[in-house]
Amino acid sequence: MPGTRALFAVAPRPTVTRELLADTARRRGMDVEVPVPGGGRTGRAAHYYGGPGFAAGVVDGLGVALLEPDADWLTRLPREWTGRRIATTDLAAARRLTRPAFLKPPTAKTFPAAVYPDGRDLAPGLPPDTPVQMSEVVRWAAEYRLFVLDGTVRTGSRYATHGLLDAAPLAADPRADAVSDFAARLLAGHAATLPSAVVLDVGLLAGDEPGWAVVEANMAWFSTCYAADPERCLDVVLRAAGPRDRISDGDRRFVVAGRGAR
Repeated sequence: MPGTRALFAVAPRPTVTRELLADTARRRGMDVEVPVPGGGRTGRAAHYYGGPGFAAGVVDGLGVALLEPDADWLTRLPREWTGRRIATTDLAAARRLTRPAFLKPPTAKTFPAAVYPDGRDLAPGLPPDTPVQMSEVVRWAAEYRLFVLDGTVRTGSRYATHGLLDAAPLAADPRADAVSDFAARLLAGHAATLPSAVVLDVGLLAGDEPGWAVVEANMAWFSTCYAADPERCLDVVLRAAGPRDRISDGDRRFVVAGRGAR
């Protein structure tokens, strides 16, 4: 009956992934709507897909809790898994850089993630205490997106080859077994340091010392599916952004403060 079915709330900006997930949710009998910011409680189980900006105005009314990896997760990961030096600093320090580095915001997309020749002109409009993740520059031969639920990869997709968009289902990629093996070994030791529903990007390093490494971890509720199975992607998204009264004890520390937090 309309009004009692679970709600899959989406941000207003249309994307290919939003439409894929929305169509999948409808086939499961869920209502799909763009919620009104500041709206009251719906009285039904709700989930969310979309950006953090729109989420800030709707998830409390929806009763949704958003799960997100710790901002310093990649920094704390041993180098055997990252394949490069990574540190968290602030804009004041990053602007003093005199060498090339890959710089990105740890969570909120406050400035473009990219390789910068130095830090002189980095994000001039932002305050000096803005967090920055800084890593040495590496080249990726191939990059893959993995949707993880309860420490297991549910589906995945290649999304880039030598830095260029090149989406293909993980199962069709010749390196699929190597990707799965690397992810399984990583998650065997580090799944507990991540939300139970998360997106993990991994890649094959190019250059003199090729090897597998973690690119980054992302919130599933704002991640592109690329060529991954939308059904299995949705399973991960529903857990990553679902009713706050269903959050497990293990996931409570990953709830985004101020967005669905108690």
